[in-house]
Amino acid sequence: MASKRIRGINIAYDEMGAGEALVFIHGHPFNRSMWDYQVDHFKGDYRLILPDLRGYGESDVSFPRVMLDEMALDIAHLLDELGVDQAIFCGLSMGGQIVLDFYRLFPGRVKAMIIADSDARGETPETYDRRLLLAETLLKDGMQKYTDEHIHEYLAPASLQNEPMYSHLYTMMTHTKAEGAAAAHRGRAERRSHLAVLPAITVPALIVVGAEDYFTPLPVAEIMSKLIPDADLVCIEGAGHLPNMETPIAFNNALQAFLTRIEVGREHVVPA
Repeated sequence: MASKRIRGINIAYDEMGAGEALVFIHGHPFNRSMWDYQVDHFKGDYRLILPDLRGYGESDVSFPRVMLDEMALDIAHLLDELGVDQAIFCGLSMGGQIVLDFYRLFPGRVKAMIIADSDARGETPETYDRRLLLAETLLKDGMQKYTDEHIHEYLAPASLQNEPMYSHLYTMMTHTKAEGAAAAHRGRAERRSHLAVLPAITVPALIVVGAEDYFTPLPVAEIMSKLIPDADLVCIEGAGHLPNMETPIAFNNALQAFLTRIEVGREHVVPA
């Protein structure tokens, strides 16, 4: 684990491998270890950068609210510190929303994007209120109670029987700092819709969704895949909201096929 002072706080991250930069952005309420299932597959060909978002894992907490574009700014500053001008970005759930904010702010720094089990739509008045209420509930009751009551919603039924993966997920969720999770929920309540941004995306894009995703099911993924020009869509059977953990072989193969295709495409581009 390494850390850097970024915009007033310490941001923890892992960095390994060599080659083109591939940045993995975790979701809520997780940390960078959710990408452990991808590291061995990709570190031989890419320079992997895996940050803990502000408020999560080993990074510092900002309270009482953290906007998603603040997290995108953190990543931009971290990449500056690491000497990375452009990268491929992979984000899951909240991480996918951060990828979209990053692209909105820094389109020239994104070579390609993978968005998994996420939602480009903004909040409704009802979801706005629910996020604020959940923030207060997390502060009052703590992360273990939330995890015990909701962990099953993150996984396909078959994944509940995968003890090593389930134990890892349970540990991540229960060890997330309630203050960090609450601050992110307050920020997500204010998040913008990215639907108007999607048709203007000019980089290769892959949308991934678990076939049994409770939070952002296939029709939500299809909104993004239809609005982003030439976007690929992969639906992974037997997975819920966390296909990278539940079905890592299928997830890694989908990413590998996408990355190989866009690299081949670049090789055949004829300079003007």
